[in-house]
Amino acid sequence: MTPIVLTMTWVAFLLGMAWYIAVLDGLWAAAREGRQPRAPLANPLYRCATILRQQSNLTEAPDLLNWRLAPALYAGLAGTGVALVPFSSTNVLADLEVGIVWWGAVEALTVVVVFLHGWSANSQFGLIGAYRYVAIGLPVMLISMFVLIAAALPAESLAVPKIIESQRELWNVIRQPLGLPLFLLLGLSLSFRGPFNYADSADIAGGTAAEVSGAPRLVWEFARLAMLTAVATVAASVFLGGYLGPWLPGPVWLVLKTAAVLLVLVGLSHQLARISPSRMMTLIWTVLLPLSFLHLVWAGVLAL
Repeated sequence: MTPIVLTMTWVAFLLGMAWYIAVLDGLWAAAREGRQPRAPLANPLYRCATILRQQSNLTEAPDLLNWRLAPALYAGLAGTGVALVPFSSTNVLADLEVGIVWWGAVEALTVVVVFLHGWSANSQFGLIGAYRYVAIGLPVMLISMFVLIAAALPAESLAVPKIIESQRELWNVIRQPLGLPLFLLLGLSLSFRGPFNYADSADIAGGTAAEVSGAPRLVWEFARLAMLTAVATVAASVFLGGYLGPWLPGPVWLVLKTAAVLLVLVGLSHQLARISPSRMMTLIWTVLLPLSFLHLVWAGVLAL
């Protein structure tokens, strides 16, 4: 593909997967409420129209520049994460030898941007959501790094294309069965969904998005969908072989695997209950983080 075609494919992929997640959310919500879904494919359009009809809120003495900039930065980080993933063996937007390190930077900067979004609104609930997110997001980021480094060991490289090529004989999800489930927790955390919705939860009136409406709210909600897409795309590539597969073209396999991961993530976000922040912190630091470290040690032993 030429750079222009590759960029257009990247944009279409992000938009299409965001639409797919929104449709899945609508179907899950209808099933949970025991009602028949109405025009599920059009629900994202109705949601966009509803948000855009709202008047944009303005709190007292906000840091307006950062408050308005944070949703765009969040979406931009999601886009750079997807750019790391090749659509085929010869088509990748950002072919970096340190792709896993770049993804780690995306995770770290997401924590900063979400905190900035809650803090800059000069709102009590926004600030509470921001601090909650930082407390939960930082240890989950460590879990992600452990499992991604473990997945990179068979390839002896931090480049995402080389990690994919190392799975031609055996996917990493089979070599390292704990890696994918642990990494999926990151997807729920970075997009604050389901059991990891501590930034924008209902018990704090929407948290970092409590005072956001209109166009900024639409960008913020799209950014959350785009970030979930980025996590699913990286997971499909690092653990499920990405574009590798028989018969079908590489991009089709990537889309199918990403869609399957997103189906699991959306299902988990609707099925798993959220526990208190203190219990979640205890679970992460005493169970999940040590488990991810042992997973890395085991992967290192196998690689040796």
